[in-house]
Amino acid sequence: MTQSTYWNRIAEKAKKENRPFFSLAPMEAVTGSVFRRVVQKAAAPDVFYTEFTNALAINHPLAKEATKGRLYIDPKEDPKPIVQLWGNSGEDFAKAAVEVKKQGYEAIDINTGCPDIAVIKNHSGSDLIRHFDTAKEVIEGAREAGLPVSVKTRLGFSEISEYKEWIPFLLEQQVPVLTVHVRTKEEMSKVPAHYELIDDLVKMRDEIAPDTLLQINGDIMNYQEGIKLAQEHPGVDGIMIGRGIFSDPFAFEKEPQQHSSTELLSLLRYQLDLYDEFVAKGIPGHFAPLQRFFKIYVRGMKHAAEIRNDLMQTKTTDDARKVIDKIEDNGY
Repeated sequence: MTQSTYWNRIAEKAKKENRPFFSLAPMEAVTGSVFRRVVQKAAAPDVFYTEFTNALAINHPLAKEATKGRLYIDPKEDPKPIVQLWGNSGEDFAKAAVEVKKQGYEAIDINTGCPDIAVIKNHSGSDLIRHFDTAKEVIEGAREAGLPVSVKTRLGFSEISEYKEWIPFLLEQQVPVLTVHVRTKEEMSKVPAHYELIDDLVKMRDEIAPDTLLQINGDIMNYQEGIKLAQEHPGVDGIMIGRGIFSDPFAFEKEPQQHSSTELLSLLRYQLDLYDEFVAKGIPGHFAPLQRFFKIYVRGMKHAAEIRNDLMQTKTTDDARKVIDKIEDNGY
């Protein structure tokens, strides 16, 4: 596989349908194999990403066991996810790239936008925005295995104006895809995404790296909003949806429909079943992360707050199923 074949395949499919490609954003303790398969069943995007994984940990004798759950791909997943890595060492990325290739991954994405303070103290994630040399080193290291290496980032660390140097620098690396969350690290998600800068990002891409696909992330809740944004900003190739999936598990549905409580609860049962399968494989997993998903399925139901509270009190998947049974028996 060449450096661009994977992404060419994605882009060409979307282009034939006269639309941007869509992806589910990598999210910590969210976009593991179980939830990817839930979204796949509900309405699949063109691209999935893994949870972000520490490049150093993948081969570390004391930490590599903990990465197995993050890197697990179920044979039924279609399409296969892109692995997202974080770190600050080109050597670590080079070794990690070889390992994930062995595990069947076809593409790597580098996280240069995570605002988590622990990641930043590790001089990784969005801290790379302040260290161009390290960013270049990890990109080059990740390329050692011959897989396409894309980058996800933010406009800047502290100031919006930082994008005027940071984005051109990334484009000069000739990555196949550059995903920009159009906020700074400091802004987190506290302010509206800076859509007013998208046209400038497109112009930079066209001038510096016309073959790089530009993907936009931030405040896009569903497929329809993504289509509208791409139409308003010609030149945008891809749309990434993150938090929108928590408002609607059918966020990638091309033709929006009203989904009944029965459909939503059926999807929750499916996730519980997949979770049990995952745990049965002996892969590390905990019930607590599953609880963060409950709000997705009860939003808009009668007595939603009461139902969610009941679900949050559960300790096992069987407990959760009993709550679902109660909901259905009461006709909520």
